[in-house]
Amino acid sequence: MPLSRRAFLAALPAAALAQPGEILPPWQPGQLDLHHISTGRGNATLCLLPDGTTLMIDAGAQRPTAAQRVYYVPAYPDESRRPGEWLARYAQRHLGRAQLEGLDHFLLTHFHSDHMGEFEAGLPNSRHGAYKLAGIADLAESLPIRHLVDRAWPDYSYPAPLTAPSTRNYREFVRSAMARGLKVEAFATGSLSQFPLRHAPTRYPRFEIRNIVANGRLWSGEGTTARDLFPPLSSLTPKDYPSENMCSAGIRLRYGAFDYYHAGDLCDGSSYGQPAWKDIETAAAKIVGPVDIALASHHGYIDSTGPEVVRALKPRAFIIHTWDSAHPTMPALHNMLSKELYSGPRDIFATALKPEALVTIRRMNQLASSLGHVVVRVAAGGESWSVFITSNSDESDRITARFGPYRSSEA
Repeated sequence: MPLSRRAFLAALPAAALAQPGEILPPWQPGQLDLHHISTGRGNATLCLLPDGTTLMIDAGAQRPTAAQRVYYVPAYPDESRRPGEWLARYAQRHLGRAQLEGLDHFLLTHFHSDHMGEFEAGLPNSRHGAYKLAGIADLAESLPIRHLVDRAWPDYSYPAPLTAPSTRNYREFVRSAMARGLKVEAFATGSLSQFPLRHAPTRYPRFEIRNIVANGRLWSGEGTTARDLFPPLSSLTPKDYPSENMCSAGIRLRYGAFDYYHAGDLCDGSSYGQPAWKDIETAAAKIVGPVDIALASHHGYIDSTGPEVVRALKPRAFIIHTWDSAHPTMPALHNMLSKELYSGPRDIFATALKPEALVTIRRMNQLASSLGHVVVRVAAGGESWSVFITSNSDESDRITARFGPYRSSEA
């Protein structure tokens, strides 16, 4: 029989009940922390796994032009440092407080600057090689990364050669870092072993990271087998190739009764008469099934978070990496809020919403939070979790709001 609410709260560790105004307590062994970092310049999620293994998903560092700035939130905490520097400082701070060091794993979901860093000629050079410090390269300049996975290594040729300046800069970083000992692999769809616990895996047999999708290759739902949903490139003209967002890598993280789904900018490109295979986001969501928390793919943009995606995932919480005035769009937000798609309660957390959006799209006021780092803390064993919003205007890690504790859906 499930615990009463009073007994449920009484059984929680004190760290799950930290209050606004307090400093976020450091990670402890057995906990799972998921930090959705809010710089206003891209996606980055720092994961502290139960045995102290560390994983970073993406390290976005977009550099808006003067014309783009009207659509963007300010840089957080400010523009005195590059976004990658802020990410490194955030990770070092939380790893240090937890007595952890460096990143055991890094997953780059796809090759866009708001996920890997944007090249600019005026950026400083790395002291290690012939590349500029942007995004992941900036992060790695001061924080050791031991294992990197992306969707296209080693030739970076699918669906066409990846030759944009930001990708070339990333590839030069990879080449240089490999010469210094970095292990690099291509994302293996269906795998349950590509992101293993490194320190005490036998203590946490109910923890796993399942590789769900990348490059249109989707886990079958059984074993480690996968199938290709995109047609052979030989059957397509280049203008009909899958987009970079459609090729995003996605994972499901499971800890006991708790499930979390993250799929970069996976999207539905099948609108306006386009073929059904371009709706890779819905196909992946149906394989994943219900989760406790879903990252809203592609920032809740117009081509993502469709009705069938929401109906399949049924999350208790959505988290949206936001910084543009189009994050999220009204159709995606309507789907996330719809009780017709699933009837259960849900909270929606955004990392940095444009204030104007709260006026122009009234339903934005139904978000649980609209500014700050969104930190999910899963209690040891995975049966409950809480969400903490911490200040992104400084490096204090001060809690501005707390939500939950929630029971994990399978508890």
